[in-house]
Amino acid sequence: MPEQNPLMVYMVSLGCPKNLVDSEVMTGSLLVNGFGLTMDATDADIYIINTCAFIESARQDTVDAIEDAVEWKELDPENRMLIVTGCMVQWDKKDKVKNEWPEVDLWTGLDTIEQLPEKIAEIKTNPKFHGRTIRQSEPCYLYSDETPRFQWTLPHLAYLKIGEGCNNRCSYCSIPDIRGVLRSRKISSLRIEAENLIKGGVKELILIAQDITAFGHDTEQGTLADLLRELQSIDADFKIRLLYAHPAHLTDEIIDVMAQCPKVLPYLDLPLQHISDHLLTAMRRHVTRHQIEDVLAKLRKRIPNIVLRTTFITGFPGETDEDFQELKEFVKTWKFDRLGVFSYSPEEDTPASSLKDAVSPEIAVARAEEIMKIQGEISLQRNKELVGKEFSVIIDEVTKKHATGRTYMDAPEIDNIVQVSPARDIKVGDIINVKITRGGRYDLFAEPIK
Repeated sequence: MPEQNPLMVYMVSLGCPKNLVDSEVMTGSLLVNGFGLTMDATDADIYIINTCAFIESARQDTVDAIEDAVEWKELDPENRMLIVTGCMVQWDKKDKVKNEWPEVDLWTGLDTIEQLPEKIAEIKTNPKFHGRTIRQSEPCYLYSDETPRFQWTLPHLAYLKIGEGCNNRCSYCSIPDIRGVLRSRKISSLRIEAENLIKGGVKELILIAQDITAFGHDTEQGTLADLLRELQSIDADFKIRLLYAHPAHLTDEIIDVMAQCPKVLPYLDLPLQHISDHLLTAMRRHVTRHQIEDVLAKLRKRIPNIVLRTTFITGFPGETDEDFQELKEFVKTWKFDRLGVFSYSPEEDTPASSLKDAVSPEIAVARAEEIMKIQGEISLQRNKELVGKEFSVIIDEVTKKHATGRTYMDAPEIDNIVQVSPARDIKVGDIINVKITRGGRYDLFAEPIK
């Protein structure tokens, strides 16, 4: 372990917030074991890339990052160490990617997140370990409140990963093969970690998992509703945001608890993927259009000011013109507050990759763009309707010209922003009241209320 003149680590974290938490745990483990952290790669002794492999574009981002890191290492190959970890290593079971990059000193999957310090020490003391891969065939790692963690996010917000893996097995998704089966954390551990984060200044706690509504399905400790009640009972001033729910698992009890707990923001990320019944079946979503609309109606009835974010996939195998028309009309009817679209691309070894009636990539992209055009008009109209209204905004950035913040309607980095000006006396992390003065397609503009 480093003692004097610590080895300095530079880390690149790719992909989703779930991956970011893994990076925070890696960094925490390294720091408590005597390593240093630098934000400048030129000062680093060790370059770590925590990878994403969810879709092809994510894997290309990983390749680009490795290329950058290899250039860094070539400037001092005897003293610099390059480590690639995370989802790509777990996905690349045939070592196709690994074999292209002999410059990498260590490839680690998802079960060695806390073991990086000892693995680095092994390579430093024994060159024969150079280039090896450490990967479990079935990921089983799960961190706890006792795990060191170095928060990378803004001080006033943090992600709380409540579980790992997934049992849904949607036909297009490789996540269960990458991250393993569902593993829910203990409610008691999550409460302790939440309390620690809040004591450190967190005002917005964002619950994440591959499917938060499946929390507890693998244990007898309780469900997401029980976890929300537990977090609600923490005596502190903070809010809870919910990401990545599944309509098949969103029970009446969860909806009721969301409505009853004032610390839970009236916001829900509920990926639907499609609305045509035969495509929902082909996607293995375990839900029908009728059930989806029933859930949406309950959410809007029981939580009148709720903001719903969703995502759809266009161009899935078998999607006909009629299916796409049904999706368009559904989007126009339900008028989601936030919406994103992915054009389908087949993932190797997933059931959907062998389905017949493929839709051309060009058509899939064109359909995605058409949905986003519809959503753009919905978003613009909704934002114009907000002009003159007052909101509480949490501030994420301050410049000389304006402050940038978010209402309860917006998750960090994926949703709308509010530009507040003038920004005098406003600081990052402040929660201020503003009046909306103008609404754009995806941004709001506001002035502070004094």
